[in-house]
Amino acid sequence: MRIQKIEIDEIFVPLATPFKTALRTVENIEDVVVRITADTGEVGYGEAPPTAVITGDTKDSIIGAIRDYISPAILGMEIENLDGIMQRLHGCIQKNTSAKACVDMAIYDLYGKRYNAPLYQLLGGARRELETDLTISVNPIDEMVRDSLDAVRRGYRILKTKVGKEGVRDIERIAAIREAVGKDVKIRVDANQGWTAKEAIRILTAMEDRGLDIELCEQPVKAHDLDGMRAVTRAVSTPILADESVFSAEDAVEIIRTHAADLINIKLMKTGGIYGALKICAIAETYGVECMVGCMLEGKLAVTAGAHLAAAKGIVTRIDLDGPSLCKTDPFEGGPDFLENRIVMNGLPGLGIQTVPAFHGGTHVKCEK
Repeated sequence: MRIQKIEIDEIFVPLATPFKTALRTVENIEDVVVRITADTGEVGYGEAPPTAVITGDTKDSIIGAIRDYISPAILGMEIENLDGIMQRLHGCIQKNTSAKACVDMAIYDLYGKRYNAPLYQLLGGARRELETDLTISVNPIDEMVRDSLDAVRRGYRILKTKVGKEGVRDIERIAAIREAVGKDVKIRVDANQGWTAKEAIRILTAMEDRGLDIELCEQPVKAHDLDGMRAVTRAVSTPILADESVFSAEDAVEIIRTHAADLINIKLMKTGGIYGALKICAIAETYGVECMVGCMLEGKLAVTAGAHLAAAKGIVTRIDLDGPSLCKTDPFEGGPDFLENRIVMNGLPGLGIQTVPAFHGGTHVKCEK
């Protein structure tokens, strides 16, 4: 099975409500998608969001990297030579992790189809069902409480609450949500790099003193401030999850070696896809550091790839794959069943995605051998 053609297009999916963090506000998913066709006629799909404030990747840069660098490097290669493909994919251009992830997941999709098995089974098959949290965007307190209660009514037992925009006022946000949802709902807080180390220590200590029972705090400080994150990790009891600080296996080693965080968040758009994510999983397994698999603001296709990784590996103990639940519509056919807080894998080969709402007409980019 050889890579014969790579096509690039775009998708547009409106969100049910605006997605707000300390870094940005987004109202629609506008992602790049690829379709890779093999000489057997089988196709593999991939998707990447342009998350410039985190990865540095824009829509144009993703398209350009795939068209001008990645496609020429891998066209004509055999899908069975997975390692060889990945060496070329990652070696043909520096950075550009979202573009690499987009093509990576399409290759893995074809790899699963080549061997007629769901990808998560080929990668480890740890479990068939996942439980995800739901993100609560940063908003006025009464609105966040309302959104949290709505999530609980929908069956979510874990809330990922965005903070980091108003310093100590975040304490009142979380206190109000905890009072509203009760003690049986898990609350994770995600500051998206919004605090300084001193702020994070003060805020998290206050939350602990008030008994708010926070399961973890994600990326409290700037991505580059490993010393600051290490200080927070040492000063508080709440587990600290490194997110934007971890793009590569080398980053994971540094986080673990220096005890800068307790947990690692793996996102395919940071790692350059499943290939890089598996390396982080292996390192985390070696050191006994538990991982979360998360997503950017992505459509069902990209989130499906993350779900296959999460279902494959036992070291992944926390799931943040709520992208499809935030969308107003689901234009994709196939893939896992996203049943609010439950993600149920199916037996279809590869990623299991059968239809992608793109590649119609002559507007998309084609790269052929």
